Amino acid sequence: MKAISLKGNEESAQASARRSSMRMWKRGLPLYLMIFPGLLYFIVFKYVPMAGVVIAFQQFDPFDGFLNSDWVGLDNFRRLFAEQDFYRLLLNTLALSFMNLALFFPAPILLALLLHEARIAWFRKFVQTVIYIPHFLSWVIVVSLTILLFSMQEGGINKLLINWGFAPIELLTDSGYFRFLFVSQSIWKEAGWSAVIFFAALATIDPTLYEAAVIDGASRFRQMWHITLPGLRTTIVILFILRVGYLMDTSFEHILLMQNPTNLQISDVFDTYVYRMGIVQGDFSYTTTVGLFKAVIGLTLILIVNRIAKKFGEEGVY
Repeated sequence: MKAISLKGNEESAQASARRSSMRMWKRGLPLYLMIFPGLLYFIVFKYVPMAGVVIAFQQFDPFDGFLNSDWVGLDNFRRLFAEQDFYRLLLNTLALSFMNLALFFPAPILLALLLHEARIAWFRKFVQTVIYIPHFLSWVIVVSLTILLFSMQEGGINKLLINWGFAPIELLTDSGYFRFLFVSQSIWKEAGWSAVIFFAALATIDPTLYEAAVIDGASRFRQMWHITLPGLRTTIVILFILRVGYLMDTSFEHILLMQNPTNLQISDVFDTYVYRMGIVQGDFSYTTTVGLFKAVIGLTLILIVNRIAKKFGEEGVY
């Protein structure tokens, strides 16, 4: 009888657990439905195409397909590292990425901090709205505006400089300006939108901390240093780790639109190289090798930086 009673209690507990799980699933159904389109996007456009990585180890022929193309092993990787343009492409890619990391990454943080300190509500909302707008402009529009403003012949800025007796600025034809112009455009277009996540993080900071700091006589700077920045620290660390993972990626469309024969030597990066070799010349296996090389470097950097963050007591991305 005791065994029967224990078995009945066990079955009852299992039935109760199933009912509880079913209720939780029903409550979460709207959230699952919201997640589904994004999940489907990643499966179809991110995970399924990963099977195509195999062509990096083949001499891929579209007519023969994956199964019948000749297997060449690591020959494409040897070709990549032996390419005379490899180190130039690597240097250009890293130079732009490090400039973005050093100048663009802090820009949304600084913007969020400045607007957080603004005490006039309507002014803060107005500025937030204005700085969001460039994000919705395509790079075609941004680059076109730059050309209209700084073109040597018809640029509005250069016309004003000439009328005022100054020499025109060869911003678009002098390769020395390219990297500065690239990062400046990125900041203007995306800094406001990138600050959204920092605004959300600022909203989670307990207002009573500021009240206590005011009572203790802390200045605005001290409040920012000891309350605001520590409140943003976890968000900053996680976004920094993710940003480092994209160190080998640059804004392809942006660079391609800004590229011209005068700046090609320093504007040519892996992304534009892949476009020329893969799309224009049809060398799919070789360009897949370049993409796989970039992906491996990005993953390695994320693992390293995440481990360093863990060593310093931060949460990291996993």
